[in-house]
Amino acid sequence: MTKTIDKPKITKMSDLALIAGVSKSTVSRALAGNVLVNKETRDRIAALAREHNYRINTKARNFRTKQSLTIGLMVPSSQSKWQINDPFFLELLGSIAVALNERGHELLLSSAKLSAEHGIDELVSQSHCDGLIFIGQADIHQQLNDLASFNHAMVVWGGKLDDQKYVTVGGDNHKGGYEATKHLLSMGYQRVAILGDYSTVEGSMRFAGYRQALEEAGIAFDESLCIQPEAVKNGGMKAVQKCFDAGVRFDALFAFSDILAMAAIRGLTPRGVSIPDDVAVVGYDDIALAGYYLPPITSIRQDRELGGQLLVEKLLALLEGEQVDSSLLETTLVVRQSSVKQQ
Repeated sequence: MTKTIDKPKITKMSDLALIAGVSKSTVSRALAGNVLVNKETRDRIAALAREHNYRINTKARNFRTKQSLTIGLMVPSSQSKWQINDPFFLELLGSIAVALNERGHELLLSSAKLSAEHGIDELVSQSHCDGLIFIGQADIHQQLNDLASFNHAMVVWGGKLDDQKYVTVGGDNHKGGYEATKHLLSMGYQRVAILGDYSTVEGSMRFAGYRQALEEAGIAFDESLCIQPEAVKNGGMKAVQKCFDAGVRFDALFAFSDILAMAAIRGLTPRGVSIPDDVAVVGYDDIALAGYYLPPITSIRQDRELGGQLLVEKLLALLEGEQVDSSLLETTLVVRQSSVKQQ
């Protein structure tokens, strides 16, 4: 009995053009039934497409004809890992909206909570969007990989992983965590606590940077200084207070977001702790409010303006059928009063 060998699936028009020995534009015209391509060539290309399970990307064709596209913005927010009212998210959202508007495309915002426990395939298929932008990976990295495998046009704001099949844009989280901790250590602080969820992709990278800075300074890692925010209202503030009330003492704190940094300050101040004289605080993201808070918060800046532009540019390039690489953005330390003792 002869075994049937399945032909490898082709997802790119350029690969089909290579097999057919014609140009990409000829393949496009042939599959569209354009009479500029003779019938024999059209039939041959159609047969090759069927043989290799190739399906024409109608979204890319719509994009090339300059029709207005609808781009879906989705927020993975399992429990407290991503909140749609986070100022950093809103500032990044604004940048994405501006970039799409400049190109004549529409933005559809989904506030659905996406998590590993709930399949996202059906939600995505019902979104009726030409392309998708995910803000954060939360705990759905594998689901995002699965979506990318099925040729979904999508880009993700988040950390870059070795096994990812999707395109990401995001700050250098490892460097950000390292620079935040190194800054505190350079100021003479010895017991640096962290406040944040380090089970997420971005959080784990910031945590790794924190550990590296401690190791280089010859300071032993102390698990009691790792404070996980609770999945409740004011969870960050309550977690810091619970830790402090349990007798755990620290002279500095690195928070995984500016909102968490503010929560830490709100939690410590009623305990008679002075910021930064008793405890220095560094946040992350450098949202606009960070510079106006009392005291103004030292923070790791992520360029959300550039990030939003790149997310849109890369998604539109994917819709054009282009090969697109991920981008790692620089993070910079912005020093303010929350981490510098007054002389």
